[in-house]
Amino acid sequence: MKLISWNVNGLRACIGKGFSEYFDKEDADIFCLQETKISEGQIEFEKEGYYSYWNYAEKKGYSGTAVFSKIKPLKVTYGMGIDEHDHEGRVITLEFEDFFFVTVYTPNSKRELERLSYRQVWEDDFRNYLMGLDKVKPVIVTGDMNVAHKEIDLKNPKTNHRSAGFTDEEREKMTALLDAGFIDTFRFFYPDKTDAYSWWSYMFHAREKNVGWRIDYFLCSERLKEKLADAGIHADIQGSDHCPVELDIEL
Repeated sequence: MKLISWNVNGLRACIGKGFSEYFDKEDADIFCLQETKISEGQIEFEKEGYYSYWNYAEKKGYSGTAVFSKIKPLKVTYGMGIDEHDHEGRVITLEFEDFFFVTVYTPNSKRELERLSYRQVWEDDFRNYLMGLDKVKPVIVTGDMNVAHKEIDLKNPKTNHRSAGFTDEEREKMTALLDAGFIDTFRFFYPDKTDAYSWWSYMFHAREKNVGWRIDYFLCSERLKEKLADAGIHADIQGSDHCPVELDIEL
């Protein structure tokens, strides 16, 4: 199976930059989006051969996720079932016969870390949510998780310590999630690969200079390890300040 995830930073804008053509070219089995920034009815985007599922934020022009799957899921749920977290369109879960597939757009801690305390609550609740699923069947979870886990995962770790996405607290939560029985699939295949990023600031020609962060992930349950085939970052694909990430897995 070929799985693709992309934070499009506004789907309407991304469609104007070749999104549909890229979608068709990749021909993924499951293709999911974060930060769609649309409300229901604002866009007509359907792809033949795919079932589509959307989770919209109540706030207009904000957040939002989507999943397109060639395989019809047994069940689809939106959010975590926790009211505090379920108004921003951040989580979609598809249940298939042999696994759960979850796309997530993790809250950003924001400048001055004004949302860091909420982020900590979110992280604990999301980890517990995934662990609950994992007790039933294996899980693949993907999306913009808004954290560079290790120093290797961003260009300038020293100057960005205490920046949103690279605080000790956020990094520790990612460690806790991996320790709970999940694999960072890109690092599984490429543990020492440097300069591999999925997000670049629009300022200071950051993408041109490859001054970036790896904050988009495919994680999977440990027991899927033998089924992993490859993982990738499509840094050459434009259209957003993020690029798509990929997981190939034999399911």
